[in-house]
Amino acid sequence: MKLSAGVEWSLHCCVVLGQANGPVPAARLAELHGISKTYLAKHLQSLARAGIVHPSEGRDGGYVLTRGPQHTTVLDVVQAIDGKEPAFRCTEIRQQGILAAPPEECLSACGIAKVMAQAEQAWRSTLSAVSIADLAATLDVDALKKVLAMPGS
Repeated sequence: MKLSAGVEWSLHCCVVLGQANGPVPAARLAELHGISKTYLAKHLQSLARAGIVHPSEGRDGGYVLTRGPQHTTVLDVVQAIDGKEPAFRCTEIRQQGILAAPPEECLSACGIAKVMAQAEQAWRSTLSAVSIADLAATLDVDALKKVLAMPGS
């Protein structure tokens, strides 16, 4: 399974927003992570459309999490950025080629489709069990809070 780089960036931004005491400008988030402001803005818009972050306008504007970091999961962020489509899409290849089975024999999922669906479910279950707060617990949030308190934050 391959996820876009935007997923990683968005997760890091959500961790930062979960530690911030107010809105954090997109430019500051990009600076903190050394990433492109324009590309990050696209992902922040996706997070906003999904209801994960909320943009605020004005001099002190920026982004905030819409709910506490303990209530936003890694799966929420992954789906906001890369979509909700399953990683594997069965095309019923059993009905093609010289080994083709008649459609009536393909009424139940084959072993390949079943194992892929089980793997997808395990993956989604794991990601939905980890919150942004859980991720923050693995980082040096004291250093992050110091950086957020610096001018320009």
